[in-house]
Amino acid sequence: MKILCGTDIIEISRIRESIERSGQTFLNMIYTPTEITYCESKRNAKYYHYAGRFAAKEAIFKTVSPLLNNKFDISWHNAEVVNDENGNPIIRFIDIKFDKIKNIDISISHCKEYAVATVVAMIEE
Repeated sequence: MKILCGTDIIEISRIRESIERSGQTFLNMIYTPTEITYCESKRNAKYYHYAGRFAAKEAIFKTVSPLLNNKFDISWHNAEVVNDENGNPIIRFIDIKFDKIKNIDISISHCKEYAVATVVAMIEE
């Protein structure tokens, strides 16, 4: 077994500005419909959740990149961050498969100015 890890941090204001500037175009480029519905349900805190999911996707890409032939083999919509029945974030891969990943976990956090995410995966060598 081998462990792969990725982390990312983003300013919440950058995500808010991108959404306010480009609106649905930005949202549809980065997030899945399920992610948009979730973030929009958070009303005044939605930008925290959008930023958290943005950081999560970047952390996912950093984690799985050693398993790809080309960094463009994965897109924003191939990794979806949803919540399990207990409200914990989990990763759902869409239209992409990683046979070597035996387990993958994610943690997302945010404060007033930043959102951060860390992904750890156990892979079979």
